[in-house]
Amino acid sequence: MTTIPTTAGTTPSIAAAASTARGGTGATLGDFNVFLSLLTTQLRNQNPTEPMDTNRMTQELAMFASVEQQTLMNQHLERLVALQQAAQLTAAAPLMGRVVEVESDYLPLQGGTAALRLPPAGAVTEARITITDSAGRVLHQQRVPLAAGQRTVWSWDGRDAEGRTLPDGAYHVQVEGTAADGLASSPLPFTVFGVATAAERQEDGALRLMLGPLPVGFDKVRGVGDTLG
Repeated sequence: MTTIPTTAGTTPSIAAAASTARGGTGATLGDFNVFLSLLTTQLRNQNPTEPMDTNRMTQELAMFASVEQQTLMNQHLERLVALQQAAQLTAAAPLMGRVVEVESDYLPLQGGTAALRLPPAGAVTEARITITDSAGRVLHQQRVPLAAGQRTVWSWDGRDAEGRTLPDGAYHVQVEGTAADGLASSPLPFTVFGVATAAERQEDGALRLMLGPLPVGFDKVRGVGDTLG
């Protein structure tokens, strides 16, 4: 009697393929026909004397349908994310040309001017502002008294310690507080101002707002206005 060879031991099952898809293999998850081909190949090469168990067949068909639904769901989610990102970019249009207050360790110098906002006086009565370049060299340093009960806006004219005018750019800024007894405290929280010039979507899908040379995330925005302060 002629024996019909079986490939049950070498043909991958639908369940195994689905497990691979759920593990993040985009090519498998995105190609519905792969699973159909696996199913038909498995049925074609099974041993007629030992056909696939009905329960197993039902399970693999259910897994097959589940993978199809997951594929469609992922496609819909990708479209929704793309639409949301486009909507965020559109929503950022009214910000262009306006003064935006953000959290950042960099101060955008635009048109020869920059500004930041300091917290109200408390245990700390004076702030020491230090501006450095990309190499860490101190360009400007100034002590600013803090006002009781209100925040102080400090402006910089873009000149270094020797009075030279610096080019527009993003400069690192550090603010430290000094208590009434003259002892330095921990760094003070502050925000910086800048004029919004563009909104961009990066390759990873993240959105950022451009304040001239300074990129910031939209989650760092703390206020919008027409003038400083």
